[in-house]
Amino acid sequence: MKKYVKNLKVQEVTYPHQRYVLLKLTDQQPLPEILPGQFVQVKVEGAPHTFLRRPISVNYVDRSNNQLWLLVQTVGEGTRTLAQLKEGDMLDIVFPLGNGFSLPQDDHQEEWLLVGGGVGVAPLLYYGEELKKRGQKPVFLLGARTNNDLLQLELFQSIGEVLVTTEDGSLGQKGFVTNHSVLGERKFAHIACCGPKPMMVNVAKYAMANNIPCEVSLENMMACGIGACLCCVEKTVKGNVCVCKEGPVFDIRQLTWEL
Repeated sequence: MKKYVKNLKVQEVTYPHQRYVLLKLTDQQPLPEILPGQFVQVKVEGAPHTFLRRPISVNYVDRSNNQLWLLVQTVGEGTRTLAQLKEGDMLDIVFPLGNGFSLPQDDHQEEWLLVGGGVGVAPLLYYGEELKKRGQKPVFLLGARTNNDLLQLELFQSIGEVLVTTEDGSLGQKGFVTNHSVLGERKFAHIACCGPKPMMVNVAKYAMANNIPCEVSLENMMACGIGACLCCVEKTVKGNVCVCKEGPVFDIRQLTWEL
């Protein structure tokens, strides 16, 4: 896929949570093809100690408004600077990068389980929308510490069925996503997962044990986004690969996790 380096205009800024900012970006030209699971590299202006671009998952692509959405967790100087952007500001990004999630090759209607934890829910919104367009039934299983930490819940509910776990039991079932009762009650055609690595490993174990195809989106530290700096290397059955170039989405059978 062709990659672009562009200054996109910040059209809208909202704060869905005290530690997150949602940036809606637009361009004078129609946005290019962007696949669910791909990411962008953002140049951070005005942060003196942030020299490298920051990788951010594509949260959603709103074609009707020609918008690219980025859901950013503010964890350091770079992301805190991004949270200070205002409507009308310009943001320098490289996109679309990496390989995305699998999309169905036929219109046979099946249930696809999309599992997310924390900011890992971000790429699943666009993925669920694309699955729905292709006649599938996305089922979201979202986990968080408390009900206040669940992100974009109403948007997920507008696309498909939403199941929730919270560690304190304030919403949905109490515990982790891998403890949700649905995993023992229904059989899914495909599983996709993004979030903390321990969560993804446990989801992958469940998928392997039940012979369900499963993909995970890795969140290795990235710098260049094109496979040049080698800081995001992951060991696979074919050797070491750069997550930014060969991923970030991998079939769990490619990885050397102990499942």
